Amino acid sequence: MQSRGFGGTRVLVVEDEPAIADNITYALRTEGFEVTWCVTGQEALRILDEEPISLMILDVGLPDQNGFEVCKQVRKTSALPIIFLTARADEVDRVVGLEIGGDDYVPKPFSPRELAARVKAVLRRLPPDDPGTRRERAASPFTVDNQRMKIWYFGRQLDLSRYEFRILEVLLERPGWVFSRERLMERVWDSPEASMERTVDTHVKTLRGKLRNIRPEIDPIQTHRGLGYSMKESW
Repeated sequence: MQSRGFGGTRVLVVEDEPAIADNITYALRTEGFEVTWCVTGQEALRILDEEPISLMILDVGLPDQNGFEVCKQVRKTSALPIIFLTARADEVDRVVGLEIGGDDYVPKPFSPRELAARVKAVLRRLPPDDPGTRRERAASPFTVDNQRMKIWYFGRQLDLSRYEFRILEVLLERPGWVFSRERLMERVWDSPEASMERTVDTHVKTLRGKLRNIRPEIDPIQTHRGLGYSMKESW
């Protein structure tokens, strides 16, 4: 039976035990959710950069790092709803999880149906314009041709270098999402360890100049001091 209002909403399940992940995935899909599953914190962070995720179910005991640390990294740039899963039921752990930005905390063992109900409850608490929810956006002035590596801005083709194209392509994937310089280097440069973070600033400055040549009154790339860059979310 499909749930009302959540069809097409994607949930990221970060859980290293396949049997538990399968039960969660089945319960969520039964309620109409789309599900992406991974087993490590680093893979979860990569997926959040690449897919439109509305909520994350995050196991605390992951093979590569503590789920609390993953949450801290996500909270630097996003208010994405997070529900913690843990085999530990200590009150201290629950308090820590909620204090660092978790929206709910579910100790194992648990009922997958109850977890699905908690997911729906968390999503219902979000305001209508929350970036964690899926919604229609105003038409973007950008048109991207990934195959030919070309981008048009207000109908005019931009003359972009390879790195300028990749930076703009990444920012356009998730309007409003803040990408750190380090994350942009990982996504854009072939050998990010050989580059410097200031190289990102230089390319963004040049890119802004090219966009300003077309529409001088608009700066679609937003700077977040100490964090990174994002693409303008509404037009």
